Amino acid sequence: MSAPDLSLCSRTLRRLAAGALACLFAAGAIAQEPVQTPEQSLAQDAVEFARERVIPSDEAEQRLRALDQSVPATDRLREEFRSRLAGLSVEHDPVDRIVVLLTGTELIADRVISAAGIDIPVQFRTGARATRDQVVEAMRRFQPALREQLPNGRGFGLDQRTGELVLLVTSADSERLGADKIRERAEALTGVPVSVRLAEGGATDMTLAGGARVVGRAGEDNRNFACTTGFVVTNGAVQAIATAAHCPDNLLYLDPQGARVPLPMIGSWGARYQDVQINASPAPLRPLFYSDPKSGALRRLASWRNRTSLRAGDYVCHYGETSGYSCAEIDLTDYAPSGELCGGPCAPMWVTVKGPNCRAGDSGGPVFIGSTAIGIFKGGSGTRSPRCNFYYFMSIDFLPAGWTLLYRDPPADSAQ
Repeated sequence: MSAPDLSLCSRTLRRLAAGALACLFAAGAIAQEPVQTPEQSLAQDAVEFARERVIPSDEAEQRLRALDQSVPATDRLREEFRSRLAGLSVEHDPVDRIVVLLTGTELIADRVISAAGIDIPVQFRTGARATRDQVVEAMRRFQPALREQLPNGRGFGLDQRTGELVLLVTSADSERLGADKIRERAEALTGVPVSVRLAEGGATDMTLAGGARVVGRAGEDNRNFACTTGFVVTNGAVQAIATAAHCPDNLLYLDPQGARVPLPMIGSWGARYQDVQINASPAPLRPLFYSDPKSGALRRLASWRNRTSLRAGDYVCHYGETSGYSCAEIDLTDYAPSGELCGGPCAPMWVTVKGPNCRAGDSGGPVFIGSTAIGIFKGGSGTRSPRCNFYYFMSIDFLPAGWTLLYRDPPADSAQ
């Protein structure tokens, strides 16, 4: 096998993995592009956090590192107070703190989590009317009735800040039925606290786009569709690319310089709480991804976070071929999109983020913080502009059985 053209590989990587695909390499040759350290990756995301909070970048970086290192401690809090837990969230103003919302009236003394040289206050609030488990079970049990009551609804989910089941409705439905009436009927039906939130724009899969470089044909009219690639995955024998299951089955990268890289589908899983597709690569891959092609550097995947460890208020970023790189806070941790987007009704196991950017063509792209994988982009609620009301993703721990994220370089002479 002849040595690859590294300049072509570099160009292909910058577009095909622009959001995710690590550069193809063969015969031991590896693309000559800078790979960020975990510290550099987090520092890039901290710039966005600093801009949003109007604080120095070094302070933002330390705060994000401390919040990341606090995850094991908040996981333990979930277990300790499981029978009373209504929600666990992160508040950022005026300083970062963890808020644990509990049912009942028994008071719990506040605590402190020490992480990355910062003491993060843990505040316990009581008086919630239902536990998180009760709200999630209500969503599962009464999903058909909720959809029947609100056929134009934009989905529903759990707000761990308040312990409420949030119904996302249009302004037309709110004005026609009355927000208070909607809430009262939903509370009578489910037996859990409910709040009503306006959400214009449908919550849909985001697939079709122009100008993206990973394309495929689908539908009865055989039209071109485009998506963003996600993280590199492996089943122990081969390396492949994860994207969204609602993307075209067989993808093709079309390079402006003439390169054509076929990515045939290995498998697709798109029901209830999964939207993931795995496509083969013609050569071994590395555990690298682009968070923002404009930065000119790759990130090396270091870890991932399970859905049960995600907290409302956690700061995450995503990349999409159409909308680009952006960061924002997690909002609803147990979200069921509207309609039949999951091979039927969706399970309340998706996660929403407060935008700010998402557009058609972003589907399948990576959701991350620093060098930690968080999820795979599914869809969003927005307009024709790059800004959106929110987007939602599949947690990374819902990869199909037998497949895991790739963390180490495969041997240079390994074959697919």
